[in-house]
Amino acid sequence: MPHVRALGATDLDYAEAQIAPARPVVTTAASLFTQPLAPMLTVLGVAVLVIVAITTARTAGLVAALWAANGLAVGVWLRSGRGLGFDLSFGGLIALGVLAGEFLAGNTPTLALWFTLANMIEIVVAVLLARRFAPTLNLATVNGASRFLFCVAGLAPIPAGLMSAVMLWLVRDASFLMSFQTWWFGHALGLAVIAPFILAYEQRQLAAMLRPLRAAETVGLFALLAGVCAVVYFVVDLPLVFAVIPVLILIAARLRVPGVTAALMLVAVAAVASLLIGAGPAAGDPSDIGERALLVQLTILFGYVPIVLVASLLEERDRLSERAKAGQLRAERASAAKSRLLANVAHEIKSPIGGVIGIGDLWSSGQLGPVTPTQAEMAVMLVKTARQVEALSHDLLDVARAESGAVKVELRPTDVPGILEDIRAATVLRPEARALSVSVVCEGDGLIAIADSQRLAQVIDNLATNAVKYAGAGGSLVLRARRIYDGVRIEVVDRGPGLTPEKQAQLFEPFNRLGLERSSVEGHGIGLALAKRLVELQGGSIGVVSNLGEGSTFWIELPAA
Repeated sequence: MPHVRALGATDLDYAEAQIAPARPVVTTAASLFTQPLAPMLTVLGVAVLVIVAITTARTAGLVAALWAANGLAVGVWLRSGRGLGFDLSFGGLIALGVLAGEFLAGNTPTLALWFTLANMIEIVVAVLLARRFAPTLNLATVNGASRFLFCVAGLAPIPAGLMSAVMLWLVRDASFLMSFQTWWFGHALGLAVIAPFILAYEQRQLAAMLRPLRAAETVGLFALLAGVCAVVYFVVDLPLVFAVIPVLILIAARLRVPGVTAALMLVAVAAVASLLIGAGPAAGDPSDIGERALLVQLTILFGYVPIVLVASLLEERDRLSERAKAGQLRAERASAAKSRLLANVAHEIKSPIGGVIGIGDLWSSGQLGPVTPTQAEMAVMLVKTARQVEALSHDLLDVARAESGAVKVELRPTDVPGILEDIRAATVLRPEARALSVSVVCEGDGLIAIADSQRLAQVIDNLATNAVKYAGAGGSLVLRARRIYDGVRIEVVDRGPGLTPEKQAQLFEPFNRLGLERSSVEGHGIGLALAKRLVELQGGSIGVVSNLGEGSTFWIELPAA
């Protein structure tokens, strides 16, 4: 089974696939690496990079300071596929490319075979480590990029470096430490720069970069980087390598992982080239070239390569942002569909329920013929139940309108004490509130809120009705208003049984009656959800403070006039 990361098939694309029409299939970057010519082109590229490294970048005996061939081999191997048959055939071709490059660069048969073996060990170890520690090959996340850089690029060159250092010490009496550190830094640098560039490559990003404005920006950024590198590494002889970092960060911010890895390749080539010709910071440095090479490698690996993590972080942020936008769009569409359904159901309910109420009234009043006391009682129950359904349909319509934004509020200075007094007068007339003491408490003057008086009265009446139904046994109900900060706070206080923290967290959920579905208390569980939405439409907030056994205080805060 091919082990590839299909470009463009991110989580966002799967999310968008649920909400967007089907799009034509496009060729992905993964398919580019599975083309028949890909292995042969990779072998050719490996051979050329081996020749270039051996002929231009040797600094410590026979070890090159910059080795890109293994990064190319590892990147294409990981992107092309997996399986025993594929691994054996692809590994054999890579070995052939390394061996050909060693011979063409002028190495003796013994050295060519030895270095080919060492490089193949490094390549195979890197592939195995990547499949073990970074199996998704996703460098667009900080986790994936850090795993690849530290576990693959950092560990894979160690066995081959030790083996080569021992061989050079035995055969050429070369410094073991110098050979090993030059090998490790040079090969780790190639794996940390070349392989991530291949793994991060996406045709979608390439297509975006080919757009006129983006292409101009890309050319401009790389021209700026080339100019800075030219000055830092070839013109001045001062240690100004830190001047490259701001440009790399800018490229990471604009071009993400593919751009910054390509930029790192340019910087690495410029740094090693200046070292070998003795230009720039290396000019006039009397130290051994191996020591100078180590300094250059350290600068690139620990000063520049971590910027890849910055690009990964930015890509991860972009992807999460796009996923959030796609999720929000799905949620908005689902909410709109739900609101339409609620509105349609409510409209369909209203007409037949009106007919049922009319027939029930005629039946109970005897206008349809003589009725027995039992029939009259049943007719009254029928009308009562139908009116409950009618009230539910009105609430459903209000909820649907509020959620769809169809509810319009007219905000103007509103006399809060007057509204509370009207609610008190209406509440005491309820049969279930006969044994309840209902009072209004207004603390201070100037209790004028910016609100829609009709909607505010609807919300307070809803809270008062709930207090009477659910907490009427407490004996008292207080409607209070007072000034807070630059607003007005309205409270509906009861002395009922109170609410647990768990129930308080569920209060404003639609159709949630907090376990009272089978109780004798009437209700549908949407009044508080509607109240919350109406308060928010008026620019206010709503909440509750309650302790079990001590009653509840529902509060509303609105801007003051």
